[in-house]
Amino acid sequence: MSSIQESAQALEQALRESEEFQGLKSAYEAVMNDEVAKKLFDNFRDVQIELQQKQMQGLEITEEEVDKARKVVATVQQHEQISMLMAEEQRVNDLINEVSRTITKPLEELYSQQA
Repeated sequence: MSSIQESAQALEQALRESEEFQGLKSAYEAVMNDEVAKKLFDNFRDVQIELQQKQMQGLEITEEEVDKARKVVATVQQHEQISMLMAEEQRVNDLINEVSRTITKPLEELYSQQA
């Protein structure tokens, strides 16, 4: 196994143990253990996946679908546990983006060199 792969596995473990991931895990479990929150969250995810699939297939998303998605988002944002889950998810995404910028820095430097 290469040292880069070993480092990636160590990074995976560090992410699992991070405060950000633990917060996300706790928030996710809280939503999954609340029947109302879980139903709202599942509906939100279904709408999100449906729209992403249409977009990836190059299909047009109708105004009705956009309106439905807005209503679903507005509803889930009003639920405290789901809002907390979304905030924790954003923290993990921010961390992953920071790590991504760090590991792609050599490529950025290489391609930004003036010839």
